[in-house]
Parts: sequence; C-alpha cells; structure tokens
Amino acid sequence: MNFFVKILISALIISFATSLSHNRPKLAGFIIALPLISLIAVLLSYLEFKDTTSSIKFARSIFYAVPITLLFFVPFLLADRFKLTFWSSYIMGLVLLVIGYFIHRLMPS
Repeated sequence: MNFFVKILISALIISFATSLSHNRPKLAGFIIALPLISLIAVLLSYLEFKDTTSSIKFARSIFYAVPITLLFFVPFLLADRFKLTFWSSYIMGLVLLVIGYFIHRLMPS
C-alpha cells in the first residue's frame, strides 16, 4: 500500500480525535484509546508483506507494549496531587515512555 495513503489514514484519525478533544474530551479519549492504529498497522503490514509469522510477532509486540505505554499517563493522573504543570507532566510521561521502551525490548517476541 502506498506510503502516503498510510499517512493520510493515520492523520485523519488523529485529526478527528484532536478536533473532538476540546468539546468532547471523553469521546476523543475513547477513540484514541481504541486500538485503531494497531488494527490498521497489523492489517497493512500483512497486506504489504504477506508474512503471517512476521504479522503475528508484530501483533504480539503491540500486545506487550500497550500496558507499558500507559506509563505516559501516570504523571497526568498525579498532576493535581503534586501540582504538576502540563509541560512537567508531559516531559515526565515521555521519560517514562523511554524507560518503558527499554522494558519492552526485554519482553519475548
């Protein structure tokens, strides 16, 4: 599948959710929390390479990564309690994601 079509599909989903985030943050959060990107990425990967084993490993890697990526949100959950600003929460979330990435690398494939 054309690289630019993949970019367009992803951009449309992200743009739709972010446009909803101001007026309907719960709906926007739910849409982003859906594994839409994972569903699309696994399907497009299989359609492009026709490699079942690789696609299964890819999906398994996503499965292990999902709980780890939730680390990004921990500072936001604690922001009120510790009086964190948006940017301090965001940066701490990114640091936790980097740590999570290294944890993910240790997971079986």
